[in-house]
Amino acid sequence: MAAFELQEVDHVAVAVRDLDTAVAWYASALGATVAHRERIESDGVEEALLKVADSYVQLLTPTRDDSPVAKFLERRGEGLHHVGFRVSDCAAALESMKSAGAAVIDERPRPGSRGTTVAFVHPKGAFGTLIELVQE
Repeated sequence: MAAFELQEVDHVAVAVRDLDTAVAWYASALGATVAHRERIESDGVEEALLKVADSYVQLLTPTRDDSPVAKFLERRGEGLHHVGFRVSDCAAALESMKSAGAAVIDERPRPGSRGTTVAFVHPKGAFGTLIELVQE
């Protein structure tokens, strides 16, 4: 049994080249509005969070050429980037993932947007999906 609680899907992240254009499209096509917008210098991205029930669609665009999202866009183009799972304890969830054989990107939790604590798990060993653990 895990030493943490998997609470829900926190967000689905979509990498985009033009954040304002993507926000406008989601507003026009789906009626979605921005609940939070933030520039995360440490990750080299700007995000717009669109509220969907108790979760978000996170639109991400790079703010510098060496960011992971810039590299993703260069290799794969726009589209699904990662899934964020809300957890009760990010450190315990990360240790549980390591114990299950997952390759981790973050060896320990770190600050995320909205005042959250986050850690990323590499797609290798997670069935090809980049996973973000998010503790509010």
